[in-house]
Amino acid sequence: MSTSDTTTGAALAYVEQHRDAFLEELKALLRIPSISTLPEHKQDVERAAQFVADALTRTGIENVNVIKTAGHPLVYGEWLKAEGKPTVLLYGHYDVQPVDPRDQWLSDPFEPEIRNDNLYARGAVDDKGQMYGLVKALESLMHAHNGSLPVNVRVLIEGEEEAGGEAIEAYVKEHPERLASDVALVADTGMPAPGVPSLVYGLRGIIYTEIHAQGARHDLHSGEFGGVGPNPIHALALVLAGLKGADGKITIPELYERLQPVTDEERALWKRNPVDVPAEMMKEMGIDVLPGEEGIDPIERATARPTLEVHGIKGGFIGDGSKTVIPAEATAKVSLRLPPGLRPAEVLALLEKRVAELCPPGVKMTVHEINGGDAVLVPVDNIFMRAAEQALEQEWGTPPAYERSGGSIPVGALFDSELHVPIIFMGTGLPDDNIHAPNEKYHIPNYYHLIRQVIRFLEIVGSDPAILSRPAKQS
Repeated sequence: MSTSDTTTGAALAYVEQHRDAFLEELKALLRIPSISTLPEHKQDVERAAQFVADALTRTGIENVNVIKTAGHPLVYGEWLKAEGKPTVLLYGHYDVQPVDPRDQWLSDPFEPEIRNDNLYARGAVDDKGQMYGLVKALESLMHAHNGSLPVNVRVLIEGEEEAGGEAIEAYVKEHPERLASDVALVADTGMPAPGVPSLVYGLRGIIYTEIHAQGARHDLHSGEFGGVGPNPIHALALVLAGLKGADGKITIPELYERLQPVTDEERALWKRNPVDVPAEMMKEMGIDVLPGEEGIDPIERATARPTLEVHGIKGGFIGDGSKTVIPAEATAKVSLRLPPGLRPAEVLALLEKRVAELCPPGVKMTVHEINGGDAVLVPVDNIFMRAAEQALEQEWGTPPAYERSGGSIPVGALFDSELHVPIIFMGTGLPDDNIHAPNEKYHIPNYYHLIRQVIRFLEIVGSDPAILSRPAKQS
């Protein structure tokens, strides 16, 4: 038995011995309402950052620092004493989405509750559970290696992934030397079905916008001005309907011409997935048809085509009773998911132009970008991806599916463009985990699977002589 096999076994045994403690620690973190988009939770976000920093320090990670930013704090730590070994950058986020609508939760979103082997709480899977799994993997390895690690490690945890990620973007661009690594490991993705591990090699980018419609200077009496007064809500409805047709195709000129086509090699990877993904999506949504672009495979529509979605419309009177006014203004929140080839700044300009074309007379519309991020496509033929595949097969007893994700993790593109490292997206969320929705959950066995697969990955990276490394750069 090799040394790596022995230490891997010791680390896995440590996880088993500390199952209850690992879960209780996660529950404590989940009780902190670290909602990054709501200013009233600023102190809660800071408490969560300190919680993570303290956990890293107890683990034995060095130079742990809660970094103040213009937004919410970052947590950084490092362990760089594995001479001649690769350096792995570990990433996650401790902030969470708002809980609305709260009345649809079956339990308090910030008082974790276990039901049917699932842990219910806001942030359980996105991303506190998966992020904290990285910390517990490091703790287990530290124990197995008598206070050391099989690789060099940098840890960067952010607190505003759900709010645009401006702080981490600024930090990475200003301090790339402090994050110098050979590979980045991100645990913020999922699996296509229970028991089917996944390596996500592609993510869509995003632009999130508000389209504001301004009509008259003030609200108008609908009797006196009806028929001549501009109605911003109606104008927005016309524009939104005009941006995407009944056939599911977005009407923004040049959008589809800029797409990078899906290759035959990628389609072959998709066919290796043992899960009937379209059937599973319909089952999860409780529908019997998948609307969208006609003639395009549903998997491609969900992962490799652009989307345009309306998330909410605000304006006018929606209280009880009646109030017969024509509102002066209205706002719609609209996002576009962007596959490789579509850059947020370029698409924003195209969207602004199309909105202006569709806007009816008497109303002025402006498009405000809230946040955005580029797409990322990781080559699957790199040695770290093969190490991840080996780790997942060891952990699950079956080869992983290779998937593009329809979602967006802006830090992936950031690491790709600024740090020039391959990114391994290796999460254990499930399609029914209700991410961003009421009753978010994390399947508890998958929490331990994640800890163990990270242990296996880091051991393989540290022991495989084929993986070329560079000396860890001291910060």
